Amino acid sequence: MEKKSLGLSHLFMTVFLYCFSGFMVIPAITDITMSAICPGKDECSLAIYLSGIQQAIMGLGSLAIMPVVGNLSDKYGRKVMLTVPMTLNIFPLAILAYRRTKEFFYAYYVLRTLISMVTEGSVHCLALAYVADNVPESRRVSIFGILSGIASCAFVCGNLSTRFLSTSATFQVAAGGMVISLLYMRMFLPESMKMKNGISAKATETDSLLENAPKKTLKVLKTLPSLHDTISMLRTSTTFSQAAIISFFSTVGEVGAHASLMYYLKAQFHFDKDQFADLMIINGIAGTVSQLMLMPILAPAIGEEKLLSVGLFFSCVNLFLYSIAWSSWVPYAAALTSVVAIFAMPCLRSIASKEIGPCDQGKAQGCLTGICSFANVVSPLAFSPLTALFLSESAPFRFPGFSIFCAAFAGMIAFVQSIMVRTAQPVTYCTDETSNSVEP
Repeated sequence: MEKKSLGLSHLFMTVFLYCFSGFMVIPAITDITMSAICPGKDECSLAIYLSGIQQAIMGLGSLAIMPVVGNLSDKYGRKVMLTVPMTLNIFPLAILAYRRTKEFFYAYYVLRTLISMVTEGSVHCLALAYVADNVPESRRVSIFGILSGIASCAFVCGNLSTRFLSTSATFQVAAGGMVISLLYMRMFLPESMKMKNGISAKATETDSLLENAPKKTLKVLKTLPSLHDTISMLRTSTTFSQAAIISFFSTVGEVGAHASLMYYLKAQFHFDKDQFADLMIINGIAGTVSQLMLMPILAPAIGEEKLLSVGLFFSCVNLFLYSIAWSSWVPYAAALTSVVAIFAMPCLRSIASKEIGPCDQGKAQGCLTGICSFANVVSPLAFSPLTALFLSESAPFRFPGFSIFCAAFAGMIAFVQSIMVRTAQPVTYCTDETSNSVEP
């Protein structure tokens, strides 16, 4: 038990360092994009389209890769698979840390798009699987909430540091933080699969991916998930299928709003890097307090199914308030609803994890992440043109936040579906197919 607790502590620190480095550049990206593509303007349709296309391509790649990553982590361990995304994500940040001219922005844009096709969402997915390896079902929703709270805390710290750093220093610190998070993970994080089910240490170290590679390649390829495997996973239980539907529609709404919000606020209220950071700090503090303090109390008291519905409802309220913002203070007030809206995703992941056997946690979380990635493809294709249209002078009617209003409607579909979720008895056994690791 002490070893598992130590492993979770190191996981939390790894997630904090990684998220801190990734989140601190978000407020600056919009200004850099606008200055590189449309210098001197507060509204730029090309910037909105480029961001939407990037998000769609990243989602398309993640859709194919995430189930593979989850499945491979069941075979070779979480630590090995965490190494790949944490290493690759250093390089795009290093480009903008060096220079932020138009040419370097496009180099960053292309490299980040290609890398994120492989890595987007993988650290979060693998962290959830790591928690599921080491935490019993009765405590899992609380620990998932704490994990999300750690990410929210990193979100606050990252955006707070951006508030006091220059743009160049922001990217330099972010690139350095990524390196530190990778080194910390490799040095201190124990492999959860060893603690859980005795998978061979040889199969959980990085060298195992290289040793006897020709002989293992065919066997590994045969174990990679196909579309049929994903469909079979969705048929595992009605609750898991409902979780997949909720994941899709809530992500469509969340990604649609995220793709639109900063450009909407810049065009409507002339927000800049510092104001974006202030808004994100409010969101982050609300989410941190909620998940670290409120969720461990509320989840056992009222149940994660009800907490899921409450979180999704307030997520819709959050987006609705953004969409009708009539003054620059309204987005700050809307951000406070994150105290409750943040409950949704940890509850959903916990509900899904209880429907799947202990040897399939990586595959299950990878399946849900893949579905969220599909939403990442659909959402920008729908919302980017809508945002560009309603922020332009040729809008059919005056409603600058119409795309965010539509995102709130997608979230409402997820809320309605969540009301019908009923959890079954947790699965505590492994299937024959997944209980055996790849033979050497």
